[in-house]
Amino acid sequence: MNADTFNDYRPLLLSIAYRMLGSLADAEDIVQDAFIKWQQTEAPVGSPRAFLVTIVSRLCINHLKSARVRREEYVGSWLPEPVLTNSPTDDSLSMAFLLVLERLNPIERAVFLLREVFDYEYGEIARIVEQSVASCRQILHRAKEHVKTSRPRFAISPAHRDDLLLRFRDAATHGDIDRLVALLCEDVVLYADSGGKVPAVLLPIHGAANVARFISRAPGRLLPANLVQAVLTVNGQPAVVSKLNGQPHSVFVIDVSDDRIRAIFIVANPDKLSAISPAKYPALV
Repeated sequence: MNADTFNDYRPLLLSIAYRMLGSLADAEDIVQDAFIKWQQTEAPVGSPRAFLVTIVSRLCINHLKSARVRREEYVGSWLPEPVLTNSPTDDSLSMAFLLVLERLNPIERAVFLLREVFDYEYGEIARIVEQSVASCRQILHRAKEHVKTSRPRFAISPAHRDDLLLRFRDAATHGDIDRLVALLCEDVVLYADSGGKVPAVLLPIHGAANVARFISRAPGRLLPANLVQAVLTVNGQPAVVSKLNGQPHSVFVIDVSDDRIRAIFIVANPDKLSAISPAKYPALV
């Protein structure tokens, strides 16, 4: 099969695989496996797009089934792998949204993404996941209920999110606990993903006062003094990216509800920071 035809669909395939898996490295492996299957196909293919999306979706479903065991053994909180994006995007790439998808089983995740994010028809989805149309409708209903209970009711403007992040960063820099608490929801949760490879809290921290204390003390306990920080667009949203000696050290992302921060995600596992480089903007759509 023609490699140029495959490359035409590569951004779409990578975007589906990344949202399914929450890992750009795994998504690239899946797309590469799909390319091998594409080259090995000898029979004529009527719709390359449908053929390739089916392959990638099924490979992702199988991968997720085996990945659940590995994630249960993961040291500390598991968070999606952050990726730099050129500009703000829809919520389906956000760290918070990808984490919500972790609560869905592999089939629910595939049906939800194909329908709600990529706008596939039920007939197409049924063929891809090898379920009936009626089953797909029921699966989507269950998935939407799970997602709805975990996401904010109202969209937050990019300008408001930017402002909250910068105010939080300033308060954290000055160790101002009162200002930090004022920016947090009472039931805020902080997740830190180190994979057990760098110093970090292993369990989520709950509550505004606890999170504010942790953030105010982190510079002296967990963060090197010579970090260089910049606000970049990560997973379509503003994030504080820290580098140490020119290498990515950590990524700090917030999730906002109304006028306050409802969740904080810190990714410090070095294995998950390879995509945080201006030279490697993933072609995600």
